Amino acid sequence: MKFPTDYKSIKKKILEIEPIEYCKSRNFLDGKVTHLSPYISRGVISTKQVFNHVMTLGFKSYQIEKLLQELAWRDYWQQTWVYKGDEIDQDLRSEQEGVINQSLSIAILHGKTGVSAIDNGINELYGTGYMHNHLRMYTAAIACNFGKNHWKYPAKWMYYHLLDGDWASNALSWQWVAGTNSNKQYIANQTNINKYCKTNDSGTFLDVSYEDLANLQLPKELEETSEPKLNTELPKQGVISLKKGLSTAFYTYYNLDPNWRSDQDINRILILEPSFFKKYPVSEKCIQFVLDLTKNIKDCQIYVGEFSDFKNEFDSINIYFKEHPTNKHFQGIEDDRDWIVPEVRGDFKSFFAYWKKCKKLLSL
Repeated sequence: MKFPTDYKSIKKKILEIEPIEYCKSRNFLDGKVTHLSPYISRGVISTKQVFNHVMTLGFKSYQIEKLLQELAWRDYWQQTWVYKGDEIDQDLRSEQEGVINQSLSIAILHGKTGVSAIDNGINELYGTGYMHNHLRMYTAAIACNFGKNHWKYPAKWMYYHLLDGDWASNALSWQWVAGTNSNKQYIANQTNINKYCKTNDSGTFLDVSYEDLANLQLPKELEETSEPKLNTELPKQGVISLKKGLSTAFYTYYNLDPNWRSDQDINRILILEPSFFKKYPVSEKCIQFVLDLTKNIKDCQIYVGEFSDFKNEFDSINIYFKEHPTNKHFQGIEDDRDWIVPEVRGDFKSFFAYWKKCKKLLSL
């Protein structure tokens, strides 16, 4: 799986969406998924942009509701992050049950669980920065609910490698699987995995009935654990040259929108703060993906350092940035993000409570 980084190709991928086929097959490994998540997560395109395009295709909303919901899920997770802040880094609604350690099973780290779909998916994640959403759920279930690992480190491990890494979507999805942000833990047996991944595995530790799976003891395959360090290698700082008398727009890991304030004569800076990547480390592949996407932003320079250091070093008439939980310390003029339904904000007990309000305002 390769993800092009030029904006023309990204826009083409939006036009290639097949909503009906997506709704029918999205849970299957070879399903007709959009592969737009890396661009949405990096803020190159927005959920609203994709939503608006899909709504022009002439389908009834009930025919494509699963696709519309998946787009809304991303806004929902982000809204939770905005409202809860760093609370999403801890067990959100209840404590995870049965935790034995705070690391990750070595079998998962090495892609050696014996469940072929999972192992192949982990190797694909390392190679391409992508993993199918259903495989993410399976991997999280094995790590948390069978391997008895607390969700936090495994979630950071997966986020580290994902090109579409969105800490809200990632962390809260892991919590949903682990039962700390849902009513119960998510589990799946080998029969379920074989169905959606089109594999024929048998004899694995998951090859039991759901009744037996609910009482499964820690499998020997998952007993040994490790916690490799997740460090981010940032590029070396080059020379920054600002045009005097102009404002400056700050792009970040979560905002690489080439159309944002594109009609203005303005300095453009992608800021890579070491403190941010210490808190949310990502792989070299993810950093390179961001650097390649930045080429869509005309005359964008890269600043490796803290926002406060930039402010002390350079003068700018105004500083613009897009709202995001990771840049609350920025000072300047804050632009809002492009939400599907900007009026629906705050904390909701469930996605479907959020979606119900969205549907009403969208008249779906």
